[in-house]
Amino acid sequence: MTPVHIGIMGCASVARRKVLPAMAALPGIEIAAIASRDPDKAAEAARAHGCRAVKGYEALLDLDEVEAVYVPLPNALHAAWIDHALSAGKHVLAEKPMTTSASRTGGLIAKARARRLVLMENVMFPHHRQHAVVRGQLEDGAIGDLRAFHASFGVPRRPADDVRYSAELGGGALMDAGVYPVRAAMSFLGSDLTVLSAVLTHRHGQHVDSAGHALLHSSGGVGAQLTFGLDHSYRSSYELWGSAGRIVVEHAFTPPADHVPVIRLERSSGVQEIRLTPDDQVANSVSAFATAVRSGRFPDSGGTLQQAALIEDIGARARRCVDHTPGLADTIQTKELS
Repeated sequence: MTPVHIGIMGCASVARRKVLPAMAALPGIEIAAIASRDPDKAAEAARAHGCRAVKGYEALLDLDEVEAVYVPLPNALHAAWIDHALSAGKHVLAEKPMTTSASRTGGLIAKARARRLVLMENVMFPHHRQHAVVRGQLEDGAIGDLRAFHASFGVPRRPADDVRYSAELGGGALMDAGVYPVRAAMSFLGSDLTVLSAVLTHRHGQHVDSAGHALLHSSGGVGAQLTFGLDHSYRSSYELWGSAGRIVVEHAFTPPADHVPVIRLERSSGVQEIRLTPDDQVANSVSAFATAVRSGRFPDSGGTLQQAALIEDIGARARRCVDHTPGLADTIQTKELS
């Protein structure tokens, strides 16, 4: 396969730490250029990968040698730059969430399809093979009929100037950490999920939500309890609770490439630990994007659209819940960004 020549829009931490090294190691990707509003940052990142440094994102989109772009910008900037990239005829790999609005996400996906361009949201954990093994256990009846799903993703507090704490840039626990348990619930319970209730909380004078909880259910009556936050000890896990047992997965959402996954299967007959070989979900996700570009087969966008709708509904239900709770009316500040 001829490598996809990709331009990097910004020097975000996730790009430098995870995605750029994965791209550099894959034969299906060639990093053509790295752009930043700060030319020194662009030059430093470009030297590390032997590519061209570009000042400004518009200049990156003007390069003929760039056929696709990776967008790891703050959440509130995704929609505009994805739109610009599609208008320039570039395929796009965008960090999650694709945008901060379900309608905007749908509009951009429609635009990409109309222009025969690949637009893919970089939610990486579904590309790790451990989840396929879990799904196989579930389908084989290892825990009987599924009764409930629980998922948690939380990370320690970051410095106060981190973009995740900026309302103007689309930060907050729901938009950042909440995507993981929501997408996991979709993976195992299907796309027909309904949000029953949700709570978002603020702490330490922040202007975005720092933690959240949501209760969802499927049309089949299976409930999902989701917890997420930006001011927690690290946790990244989910469990499937059935009529005859339980499946537990730790390090579910952001395992390093050398992590040895262990799937814990608990039944009345005892506890079994299924150890798997390491897998690199970052490389798998980037490779899937490159394959989609070269094959002309669009990645399934249904999950991205449903995820955006559920995230939006969780935010809306949390606002209504807080408005009717004495003493908490001022704890939620929500700003729609697009």
